[in-house]
Amino acid sequence: VAEKIDLLAKGWYLVTMNEGRDIIRDGAVAIREGRIIAVGKADDLEAAYVPEETIGGERFVITPGLVNAHIHITGEPLTRGYVPDDTPFEENVFVWLCGLYSVYSAEEERLSAILASVEMLKSGTTTFLEAGTIRFLDEVIDGLEEVGIRGRVGRWVWDLPPEPDVYRQSTDEAIGHLQRQLETFKAGPDDRIGTWSTVVGHTTISDPLWKAARELATEHGVGLSFHMSPAKLDPEGFVAEFGQRPMVHLAELDVLGADVVITHCVQVDGEELSVIAETGAHVAHCPTTALKVSYGVTQVGKMPEMVMAGTNVAIGTDGNNASNYSDLMRATYLVAGLFKDARQDPQMFPAEKAFEMATLGGASAMQMSEEIGSLEV
Repeated sequence: VAEKIDLLAKGWYLVTMNEGRDIIRDGAVAIREGRIIAVGKADDLEAAYVPEETIGGERFVITPGLVNAHIHITGEPLTRGYVPDDTPFEENVFVWLCGLYSVYSAEEERLSAILASVEMLKSGTTTFLEAGTIRFLDEVIDGLEEVGIRGRVGRWVWDLPPEPDVYRQSTDEAIGHLQRQLETFKAGPDDRIGTWSTVVGHTTISDPLWKAARELATEHGVGLSFHMSPAKLDPEGFVAEFGQRPMVHLAELDVLGADVVITHCVQVDGEELSVIAETGAHVAHCPTTALKVSYGVTQVGKMPEMVMAGTNVAIGTDGNNASNYSDLMRATYLVAGLFKDARQDPQMFPAEKAFEMATLGGASAMQMSEEIGSLEV
């Protein structure tokens, strides 16, 4: 007797991303109560199940939901094109963007988050990791829950900020923000939206705050994420302050680990590459931003070496004033091309590897490998 299900999704091709990387011609996915219960040939599933609704069919391809490992969902989605594309990194971030973020209202941030999440869903992204630059977290989470996307978010947290002074936080205040969001919005098994221990990173975090963010992530069983070393500013700042490059210093503080996602990591040296691999930290590679803000990714970026060293590298779209989109497939296309040209080697990041980074890689970075990233039971 055929079983009742809620949804049957059919496609000319079904890209599973399972261990065997099976691609099923005329495939289908059976879904009941929000969970995949069967994957296989459409004819077999149609014989076994009676769906309440059927979608897809001819000319459709079914893939796992993409995972955007780094995106700013507030501020920039409403103002893409605001920052001139000939602006140096430091001015881009600390003059243009910080100034922009500082004048947004709670309702504007909520609308921005809704716009970003709708754009992600329409282009195939079902899960995202927010960059930690939300000022009005409660309102943003309310908007995200209305849309129905899955994500991990965090409030704007730092204790060594530049201007404007609207961002000023003492170390204790910053730690308090982290504690509140982790206690208030911790994701349960069926919750799509939750919080991580998220700090801005760069040179804006004191050692006590780094340690507290690490401890809170461990205490609450969540990940820790931050920006680091897109351009020379971060390594130069760490060397001047501590006599060490960022990854070495953070490793000495016991900040890094398998639950950490570090965004950018363009300006890292060989020692830092080894530190990242040894600690099991993940890297979120944002190729469009690296190109537009001239990080030097094709000259000094070590993403191929990271992968060869065993580091999981996922993909992000970053802020809309750097990428002008929230479409992860466009960023994945760039990942599949940048280092082919940079190394003059067509074997660098073949299409299958790039798509793996956008699905399984993102799932691993977000500690969700058992839930997302592939289509299988």
